[in-house]
Formats: sequence, structure tokens, C-alpha cells
Amino acid sequence: MAFTIIQPAYVDPAAEIADEVYIGPFCVIGPRVKIGRGTRLENNVTILGSVTIGEDNRIFPNVVIGADPQDISYRGSETRVEIGDRNILREGVTINRATEKEEGITSLGSDNFLMGNCHVAHDCRLGSHILMANGTLLGGHVHVHDHAALSGAAAIHPYVTLGSYSFTASVSRVIQDVPPYMLAEGIPARPRCVNNVALKRNNFSREAIHALHEAHRLLYRNVLGLDATRQQLTERGLLTVEVLRLLDFLSNSHTGHYGRSHDRRHAA
Repeated sequence: MAFTIIQPAYVDPAAEIADEVYIGPFCVIGPRVKIGRGTRLENNVTILGSVTIGEDNRIFPNVVIGADPQDISYRGSETRVEIGDRNILREGVTINRATEKEEGITSLGSDNFLMGNCHVAHDCRLGSHILMANGTLLGGHVHVHDHAALSGAAAIHPYVTLGSYSFTASVSRVIQDVPPYMLAEGIPARPRCVNNVALKRNNFSREAIHALHEAHRLLYRNVLGLDATRQQLTERGLLTVEVLRLLDFLSNSHTGHYGRSHDRRHAA
């Protein structure tokens, strides 16, 4: 056997376990689980339902992946969880499998770090390079784009989208989409400023950062609206790729319900 199981642990014979996987004591692995090479499960990890986990992940004690969605409309259909590579899931993280309301998938990309007791609800779709601090809660159908960060105990309302390189401050109540490149904070959360720390750490140009600051000023301080903001930034040569992404994101949010772009698709 090319993988390691530390007894007592239960791994269903039908589960597909790749080489160099480590499964610690008291883990429970169901029959429809696939685990990729080099992934390490510490003790007391439970994986249920149809779950695919990629390579070189590290999963800490008391993590539960693939349990039934906490949705009273769920009737036991075959939905799944898909997880990429090199993720770190710390103690007590829960990732529920999907309902039938979207594509039937709860997904997590690669190179993410979910700290202790984070919850990823049914039908959530998370990209890559995401940081979620302790106790962060994602409601159903939340989408989190690449390089987003969430501080501790943030609560994200169902159907909210968090844009790339955004930051959500601790203990925030997020009921509307958080635009890319912005820092959101409050109860309810609002975009307060540009997320300078992430942009500088990820080597965005000075020109791009300046253009985003001007976009934030026009949108949230002058409250010009999307069309007027786009016109002013175009006239000043500040309609960068990043600003275009910001404006497109906001346009999608405004056409949904309550500032949440998902509602438009969900209703369809």
C-alpha cells in the first residue's frame, strides 16, 4: 500500500487514495472520496459524500468535508465538493456539499488558507490564493474570487460575491457584493478605501493603484454613479484594466437584487 493509514481510522474500500497520502488516527473516509498524492489528513478528519481533493493539501483535526448542505430544501440528491491543490484547512473547518440550485458543486481552488472554525456553506465557489481568518462564515452560494482576504469572524450573507484582491475586515456583516481591490468594513459592510496592502504585495503598478484610488473617490465619496465615473476616468486616461474590472463588477451587482449579482442568475 503506497499511502499511510494510522489506526484506528476507517477508510472505505471504495475510496480512491493516491500515493503518499497520510491519514491520521480516527479519520473517517467515505466510499465516494478521492484524495490526491501527498495530501495529509491529521487526526479526526471526516470526509463524506462525493468529494474530490487534489494534491499536497494539509487538513487539520476536526475538519468535516462533504456533509449534507444545511438547507431545508435539500432532499438527498447526489451533489459534490471539489478541492484543488496545496490548501491548508485548519482545525474545525467545515465545507458542505452543494444543493441542486446551481451546478451542484461546492468548490475550493488551490493555495488557499482557511483558519480555524471557518465555514463554507453549500454551493459556495472559492477561487485560489484566498485567506480566511478564524471563525469566518460563508453563507450558501457565496462566490470568492482569487486573492481575496477575510479577517476573523466576518459573516457573509448568501449569494454575495467577494471580488479579487478585496479585503473584508473582522466582525463585518456583508450583505452586498464587495468590489475587487476594495477594503470593506462595518455592519453592514461598505467599501471604505482601496486595499493598498494587497495591491502593493502583489506588485500592481503605481499607475493602476492611482487609478483605483480615483475610481473609489468618484464612486464612494463624490457618488457620481457608474456612467459618470467611467466618463471622467476615460477623459483623464485612467480607465486601466483594473478600473474596467471594478466597473464591470459593480455593473453586475447593480443589476442584481440588494447589490448582489448572484440573485439575477439564481432567479433565472
